[in-house]
Amino acid sequence: MKIKVGFGFDVHQLKENHPFIIGGVNLEHHSGAYGHSDADVLLHAICDALLGAANLRDIGFHFKNTDPRWKGISSLILLQETVKLLHEKGYGIGNIDAMLCIEAPKINPHIPAMQQNIAEAAGISVEDISIKATTNEQMGFIGREEGVVAYAVCLIEKR
Repeated sequence: MKIKVGFGFDVHQLKENHPFIIGGVNLEHHSGAYGHSDADVLLHAICDALLGAANLRDIGFHFKNTDPRWKGISSLILLQETVKLLHEKGYGIGNIDAMLCIEAPKINPHIPAMQQNIAEAAGISVEDISIKATTNEQMGFIGREEGVVAYAVCLIEKR
């Protein structure tokens, strides 16, 4: 059995009165992540980890931010498309471990819903998805609530 690991990273700026979607969950907050799609920083980092593990380049290669097909799209769809690409290369997902770095709002109450959304989109068990969150201790652009960062690692295995 061949196994591979992948690493993903994403960052989005926050804008006042903009929707804030993380892990497919719409969070109540005064500002939200801005981008071409729904700017779901967590799912973008996960997609990059999965694509990297399978040597399929990165999310920007497959879902260009200049392509109108992806404008405003749910990143859960991008994750589904990423999983299809993995399956075409004969890989399945072993597990995903992700970390959000965000000052506010609190993420912990939303983690079960995020795990469920990711599990459904990726076709894996909730037990195979770990999501954690931390603040930046009020330092830098994250601490000033100007942006949000996500990191993800994954394990994939040849079927």
